Amino acid sequence: MRIISGAFRGKKLVSLKGLATRPTTDRVRESIFNIIAPHIINTSVLDLFAGTGALGLEAISRRAASVFFIDSSAAAVQTIQKNITACRAENRAWVLRWDISKNLNCLHSDTPAYDLVFMDPPYNKNYIVPTLKNLVKQNVLKDGSTIIIEHSDAEPVPQNLPGIQLADQRTYGKTLVSFLRVMLEESHSETFLNKT
Repeated sequence: MRIISGAFRGKKLVSLKGLATRPTTDRVRESIFNIIAPHIINTSVLDLFAGTGALGLEAISRRAASVFFIDSSAAAVQTIQKNITACRAENRAWVLRWDISKNLNCLHSDTPAYDLVFMDPPYNKNYIVPTLKNLVKQNVLKDGSTIIIEHSDAEPVPQNLPGIQLADQRTYGKTLVSFLRVMLEESHSETFLNKT
């Protein structure tokens, strides 16, 4: 697995052993970044269920301002840190071990902080909607920010979620990549948070 383009182009990344983590394929990662390329520069990025950190590091390689990586696995956190060091990105990248499936209380901000969020949760574990709710609840997303979710076609992203709108979706075999736009109107956010 390598960085596809940008300042770190060709840099080989450390992979995680075993089957617990399913890395985004180079083809899917390249397709994602081809779509969002014009909007990467100077963004603040949040990489959830970060695995090896490949998505966030690809963003830094393409001139994102900073990336905050979060994963629940100790092995993943160690791997991300190694990859950050290999890319010499320590001044623009931070990593934290946290159980995203429970909450995102690790995120604290007086003002919305993130322009772009990557989510690559384990497939078919019902992490998508709770994580979206927690993202809105923590008030860390800028108005108009983008959330990109890689997920199974067996676990679709619900359409027309209040506060978050499905803007685009691409299919790669049995993998879907959904692009969501954040709308921070107060009434939308409250409805979304209160939805069961």
